[in-house]
Amino acid sequence: MLSLLSAVPTESDDPQGVWVLDIHWEHRRSTWRPPTDVFENETSVVVRVEIAGMTPDDFQLKIEGQTLLISGHRDDPDFGTAYHRLEIPFGHFQVVLPLPASIDADHIKAEYRDGFLRIYLPKHARRTVPIQRLP
Repeated sequence: MLSLLSAVPTESDDPQGVWVLDIHWEHRRSTWRPPTDVFENETSVVVRVEIAGMTPDDFQLKIEGQTLLISGHRDDPDFGTAYHRLEIPFGHFQVVLPLPASIDADHIKAEYRDGFLRIYLPKHARRTVPIQRLP
């Protein structure tokens, strides 16, 4: 991802007052991480990711052991524009979350609405094991 470091007028200013900008770019890490909340109730662990401008097909979700991986790519709709300020990240993103409980991976649900991805990870039901009384 590229970020704008400075946009300052140079000595090659147009005599009619139009400024030519000297733009300096710094190459930053190739992925970024959207703001993410993780909370739980009695039956589920819920992950909420704030990431506007996406569609459900833009996300990849994967469970590896006790870790949830959320990744995807958000395109910059104005790519090529001369930015004066660039704070909204675009490009590849990734969230790696250790899960705080044992998850029933066969019943995970996810939805994307109003700029939030919500992932519902049901906990494995606790089982009690009866102990047999031997004669």
